[in-house]
Amino acid sequence: MAGMVPVVAGKVRPVVALCRCRKKPRGFAHDDSKIRLMSNANTLKPKRPPLYTPEERARRDASRWTLVQGILAPLQFVVFLISLYFVLYFLATGEGYLAATISIVIKTLILYTIMVTGAIWEKEVFGHYLFAKAFFWEDFVSMFVILLHTVYMASLIWKFLTPEEQMWVALAAYAIYVINAAQFLYKLRLARLSAQAEDEAAAAARAANPEPVK
Repeated sequence: MAGMVPVVAGKVRPVVALCRCRKKPRGFAHDDSKIRLMSNANTLKPKRPPLYTPEERARRDASRWTLVQGILAPLQFVVFLISLYFVLYFLATGEGYLAATISIVIKTLILYTIMVTGAIWEKEVFGHYLFAKAFFWEDFVSMFVILLHTVYMASLIWKFLTPEEQMWVALAAYAIYVINAAQFLYKLRLARLSAQAEDEAAAAARAANPEPVK
């Protein structure tokens, strides 16, 4: 405490009480500077490039193959679920081989159709039949899906696999198909978010620069 002087080794040493008082900044200037720095840091973060350029988005919306893909994709998924049931039923019981085979053939034919029409769609939108930058990895995985479905179809024609082996090949093809479908669903979500962000930016620009009333 101030005013007390302890004695050390016979000498009197004053105790100096230091009181450091920091003045708080008036207002919120200090906090505002932090907010500005955080805001600037956020603006400097790299943003994910849009899935479509404005030109590609316009071509996508104008292409008739966009609707075709929108119909075939869910149709293929429904057929996949039905076929998966028949395949698992055959592997579990040994019965229903014909139903499983027919379902896999239908699934494969729909897959071939969606791949051909999808390649045409990519050509119209991106200028490439396959492996456009926006869908490179989706197309890459699709090649394995097509390969395994084709191996199954070849085994039906040339009989180089037993019925059980054919079903296991079909299951392997279906497993990769599920991964591929998840890829496309993720890209669909990104496309929606990108379109929403572009629409919001356009709306903000119009609000900031309203057209003069004539």
